[in-house]
Amino acid sequence: MLDERIFKAYDIRGIYPTQLDDKTAYLIGGATVNVISAKRVVVGRDVRISSKSLERALIRGLSDAGATVDILGEISTDAMYYAVGKYGYDAGVMVTASHNPPEYNGFKISKADAIPLSGDSGLPEIKRIVKLGKFRISRYPGSIQSRQILDEYVRHCLGFINLKNLKPFRIAIDAANGVAGIVLEKILPLLPFKVEKLFFEPDGNFPNHFPNPMEPKNTEVLRKEVLKKHFDFGVAFDGDADRMFLIDEKGNFVGGDMIVAMVARKMLRQESGSAIVHNLICSKTVIDVINKYHGIPIRSRVGHAFLKPLMRENNAIFGGEHSGHYFFRDHWFADSGLIAFLVVADVISEEEKVVSQVIADIDRYYRTGEINTEVMDRWETLECVVVKVSELTGVEPDRLDGITFTYDNWWFNIRPSNTEPLLRLNIEADSPEFRDEKLRWVLDIINECK
Repeated sequence: MLDERIFKAYDIRGIYPTQLDDKTAYLIGGATVNVISAKRVVVGRDVRISSKSLERALIRGLSDAGATVDILGEISTDAMYYAVGKYGYDAGVMVTASHNPPEYNGFKISKADAIPLSGDSGLPEIKRIVKLGKFRISRYPGSIQSRQILDEYVRHCLGFINLKNLKPFRIAIDAANGVAGIVLEKILPLLPFKVEKLFFEPDGNFPNHFPNPMEPKNTEVLRKEVLKKHFDFGVAFDGDADRMFLIDEKGNFVGGDMIVAMVARKMLRQESGSAIVHNLICSKTVIDVINKYHGIPIRSRVGHAFLKPLMRENNAIFGGEHSGHYFFRDHWFADSGLIAFLVVADVISEEEKVVSQVIADIDRYYRTGEINTEVMDRWETLECVVVKVSELTGVEPDRLDGITFTYDNWWFNIRPSNTEPLLRLNIEADSPEFRDEKLRWVLDIINECK
């Protein structure tokens, strides 16, 4: 029986094989072809232990529904997006659970031009067919073959920078035993960096740490290495390498929104007047930088399924999220950890400053990071917070995504989790003291309401 919880807002994801098994993968493959009317599909997979089995079942479903299937093998999600856009596939499927622990797996599905399916478009129709337990089988199964694209993808990524401008940095890179190591082994020999490779060996058990750089414990080794060996900076990738994070020369984690600001500045120097899309959790630094360099800032709900359409609608040159996703117009508006890494290295080369100074030059705000509070009823608690804060301050919230209250010298956002009984709080203020004061104030109101 189908566990419907595997269908998320942006992808399909669950524990293998209790929530997501090979039979379900087969049905998802066939349903994808039926829903998208796909004739040509490209498939990639991450290094998880269950990925190859799920890939085989998925491909059988795709083929039985009549689609021709090209198999990329172990590759990054951003490389799969490249293949879909570059070679005109009707659909692309990546077998991955991204940053989740090893027992998880899932599918990221895109249609033509690397446009993602989501809970608002495509995934509900696939879920309906999977629940029925059958799809339309073609009289003529599609052919299946392998395709190698990694060399071409590396050339595509290098096209975003001037290779001659890169400085010979000393860098530590943590590939988290995911697919990043596979892709990086292809591109690093072409770069002038001296690199210490951490956990480059693909291993779906993720024996050193889980592939989620946003959890501080998962970058602990990298941060210590950068500090101990005086590297210029460190870089961390997640499990499917579509996200990238930076560690400065002091061993400090650099927030994804600061990278959004750094890259936005470079992009706007190249194309002044362009639109930049950012999610509403990003620091005001991002908006300040976009305005300073004559760009057009556009706010988005959190999640690539919301940000990418806004980018297409506005022909935005770049977009980014605090969670480490960076989207490029010339990459079919899709995200890429590898391209972001190259562009950030280019930015640091141009600045001729250490990373912490590059950040200090643009950032004057103080953030709490995301703070989760467990509640009985997410929506009831949220509305209670709205009433109390509005009564106390006379300000009504922005409801683009959860609630956002904005004041002269601080703002906060509270979003309900899609999957857990949690409220997610982010606060930013002009001083650390004011940030901490307002954090206590908002948490007291949440606790009164829950």
